[in-house]
Amino acid sequence: MPLNARRHIRKMRGGAQSHLIEADDGNHYVVKFLNNPQHRRILINELIAGVFAQYLQIATPETAIISVSPEFVAENPEVSIQLGSRSIPVTPGWHFGSRFPGDPARVAVYDYLPDALLRQVANADHFLGVLVLDKWLSNADGRQSVFFRARIQDWDPRAAVHPRQLGFVACMIDQGFVFNGPHWEFVDAPLLGLAPRLAVYERVCSLESFQPWLDQVVGFPEHVVDKALRQVPAQWFDGDEEALERLLEQLMRRRARVPDLLLDCRRARIDLFPNWNG
Repeated sequence: MPLNARRHIRKMRGGAQSHLIEADDGNHYVVKFLNNPQHRRILINELIAGVFAQYLQIATPETAIISVSPEFVAENPEVSIQLGSRSIPVTPGWHFGSRFPGDPARVAVYDYLPDALLRQVANADHFLGVLVLDKWLSNADGRQSVFFRARIQDWDPRAAVHPRQLGFVACMIDQGFVFNGPHWEFVDAPLLGLAPRLAVYERVCSLESFQPWLDQVVGFPEHVVDKALRQVPAQWFDGDEEALERLLEQLMRRRARVPDLLLDCRRARIDLFPNWNG
């Protein structure tokens, strides 16, 4: 069942014009609306990529369906979409929510860290896992992430640290432009989907550096794809059911191509993986 929007916090940056909203479970969510200017398919992309990332144990926010009522829209006129000089109210209904990592009044979240701190991020290897995922899903956007202090094992269950140990962690956000955004196609340009900070790729020495995620994607189970498909609300499709099924069938056929897509990245930019040997 969806969560209900309870309190508007603020508008967020970005082309989808998302808003930070408190839901009735007491948590805060960055909400992308069905009538966002990038296309309603962005919500489907976010939901599917979120399910896949969770299966691969890549640090991403928990996802939720957020119900926005007509009363909430009427009481919060700032919850709108700006198109030029026009302000368009958000359509009441079910929207996509990406959970914010705590109370925004207390948790400091950064979208930039200096290189010295970036190299100390506890789960920095997740940038390699998400590159595998982004190449498979044909993410047409640059890899976006945020950083904050948290219990490391909450965001990286594989980490060999004390369960209560704190540190900076990276969280991978904004998967709306997988499948080339609203176009639902695979564009395998080698430099798409890369993080802007090349320091996160310094640990790459070979294709083995992308394990275990590379093997997990090549052998990705169909039941996880089915699970993601079942979570998409009917009102998000608008006649796109068959198109999405064809897209996912094509996605499963391209699993074996992912190692070659990573090699294409290396060939396209010689300084991308400076420590890759051989």
